[in-house]
Amino acid sequence: MKNFVFAFLLFPLFVACNGQSKPEKENISDETQSVLSSEPENVPVHLNKVQFLDKVADYEKNPDTWVYRGDKPAIIDFYATWCGPCKAVAPILDDLAKEYKDQIYIYKIDTDQEQELAADFGIRSIPSLLFIPMNGQPQMIQGAIGKEEFKKIIDEFLLKE
Repeated sequence: MKNFVFAFLLFPLFVACNGQSKPEKENISDETQSVLSSEPENVPVHLNKVQFLDKVADYEKNPDTWVYRGDKPAIIDFYATWCGPCKAVAPILDDLAKEYKDQIYIYKIDTDQEQELAADFGIRSIPSLLFIPMNGQPQMIQGAIGKEEFKKIIDEFLLKE
């Protein structure tokens, strides 16, 4: 009987903590689209798949080669709203967006809202950070990193000439 009660009490814990939320897909209206396109460059910009294909890389048209569409280097933060380490990285990215506003883009992709995009990039752990230089291949880092490490990667990888 004790085992049954114990199992009964643990079941909701496992269900609540599995991290597999299935949010409904939201349609973005034209009004929201115009607000997104006019966001200032000193804050991270949230992207959906359509915006990613337009602003970053259309990997559906070019599945075998990376073709970056941006005009300056970028960082893409694959995150989830419930993720503790993601919440720790968010203010760092906000600061970096202000500090490097004329030099790089910082984009954010909510993996719960954009599950197809996250799957296309093989995101299995969050936060996952994709660093995209103007030339060459992007590099992915999994896990939270500090501001100094971000700055080192930006200066030595994204902004090197």
